[in-house]
Amino acid sequence: PEETVTSSFASFIHAVRPEHLSKTVRHRSKRMILDSIGVGLVGSTTHVFDIALRYCRELYSSVAVSSVYGKPGVKLSPTLAAFTNGVATHSMDFDDTWHPATHPSGAVLPALLAASQMLPPSTKPNGMDFLLAFNVGLEVQGRLMHFSTETHNIPKRFHPPSVVGTMGSAAATAKLLSLSMAQCTHALGIAASLAGAPMANAATQAKPLHIGNATRLGLEAALLAARGMEANPLILDDIPGCSGFSAFYGIYQPKPLSTPSDHHEFLLEKQDIAFKCFPAHLGMHWVVDAALSVRNLFINYAGSFSPSLIRTIVLKIPVSKYINRPFPSSEHQARHSFQFNACTALLDGEVGLSSFSESSIHRQELRELLDKVVVEHPEDNVANFDKMYGEVALLLHSGDVLTGKCDTFYGHWRKPLSKESLLKKFRSNASHVLPEEKIETIITMVDNLEKLSDSSQL
Repeated sequence: PEETVTSSFASFIHAVRPEHLSKTVRHRSKRMILDSIGVGLVGSTTHVFDIALRYCRELYSSVAVSSVYGKPGVKLSPTLAAFTNGVATHSMDFDDTWHPATHPSGAVLPALLAASQMLPPSTKPNGMDFLLAFNVGLEVQGRLMHFSTETHNIPKRFHPPSVVGTMGSAAATAKLLSLSMAQCTHALGIAASLAGAPMANAATQAKPLHIGNATRLGLEAALLAARGMEANPLILDDIPGCSGFSAFYGIYQPKPLSTPSDHHEFLLEKQDIAFKCFPAHLGMHWVVDAALSVRNLFINYAGSFSPSLIRTIVLKIPVSKYINRPFPSSEHQARHSFQFNACTALLDGEVGLSSFSESSIHRQELRELLDKVVVEHPEDNVANFDKMYGEVALLLHSGDVLTGKCDTFYGHWRKPLSKESLLKKFRSNASHVLPEEKIETIITMVDNLEKLSDSSQL
């Protein structure tokens, strides 16, 4: 049969081999795996995670074989473990971000961890199999995002990981389960029918469900395909008058994914990932760095940070409605508020886990700073994680103006976290639920993932 875009993707999933992973791709993806486990562990301490876990334990009975982040001795069915761990990963908006914009690890890793424990001892994938499947999930997400120019900017309609993440989870699991090419095709088709969530649920407790559902439903799609379920074999192609995956985008120009021969250059080779230094929407990291910069100028100017000297705080940010929140009233709104994060950085000199507690959000001194904020949208500041900047200007009662600007925060793909910073973040996150010796075991295991004989140990 004539090759189609969909069949080319299925061919890639089926044919790609561990030797196609370059040293750079292995290194970057292991950093992603370690970070994602850490944010999942600390995410298991959140209220929204407790809701999801209680839901799974009370409403479903199943063969419990797969582990749950931060809950020793608790196991669920593979799909529900994937769902719960996906919710944990995104519960604080602390997980990695790619360009075009999505959260790639959280949509794939929980499915692979659950599936690894599901398989019988004789067919357990080794660490290299696991690493390859993880990168297949990333590659499929990245390639799909390049099918539309809409994806390059901060999204307005669909939350990207709920769309491409579901497809990536299906592809990754299909690879881990060694599905046939036809089954890989059907897994993608089934996943497309399970994908999608609206951006309106950003800044609510429902947003972490997007990642939970992406990783769970992608896993389910692969399992259904393995059992003979069929779907449209042209799901990724642009068929006039009959939308497949193109339903998620107004502009859709799919391109085949070449079958790897002696070499395949993964997108992760060309486009590194962004890791967050504090748990909030990625856009917040620009304004926080800018706010910290101008705070230092202010202290040098006045001797200390004195809010009473400030008449107006001007934020110059891109137009993005769902992260322009003048007075957030919950932790999830606060994680999606340019104003809150800038003022918290000004007031405290940092933004961290405790910044989003109820007591921190409702402080009177923070409210007084928020009252002084004015937002501007310069034409050159586009809503694009590769091009945007954050600028914070303090207009003082004296007439003086102090300004801080950030076009690349620490953790961005242009300014990646050092190994020391990534390990510090992981150890801090994991320490909320694990003892030190287990934390160090995970670090060693991920660092030597290629040598792991049984990936379910992870």
